Amino acid sequence: MMKRIRVWYWIFTALLSALMLAGSIPDILSVSSAVDLFNHLGYPDYLLPFLGVAKLLGVIAILVPGFPRLKEWAYAGFVFDLAGAMYSTIAVGDPFSSWVGFFVGFILIAGSYVFHHKKLASAVTKESV
Repeated sequence: MMKRIRVWYWIFTALLSALMLAGSIPDILSVSSAVDLFNHLGYPDYLLPFLGVAKLLGVIAILVPGFPRLKEWAYAGFVFDLAGAMYSTIAVGDPFSSWVGFFVGFILIAGSYVFHHKKLASAVTKESV
C-alpha cells in the first residue's frame, strides 16, 4: 500500500514540477512569448520574473524533504497562480480550448497534494505499529 502511494505521489509531483518549471523558466528569462502572453492578459512585464522565481521556489519547496508548512504554502501558491491565470484568460475572452491546460494543472496539484498527505499518514501509521 505504501509503495503504491509513493509511486502515485511521485508521478503527480514530477508532472506538476515539470509543468511549473516549464512555466517558470521563460518567465524568469522574460522570453518574448511569455512577455507577449503577459501583455495579452494585461499585466506589466516587470511582474513576469517575480512570478517565475516564485514558481521555481515553489517547485523546490515541494521537492525538498521536510519543511511541511512551506510545502503547504507552495501548493497554495500553485493554486493561486493557476486560478489567477485561468481567470485572466477568461476575462480577456480567450476560447474555452485554452482552459484545458489549467484543468490539467489543477489535477496535478490535487493529486500531488492528496498523495503527499496520504504518504505522511501512512508513514505515521507505520511508525506507530
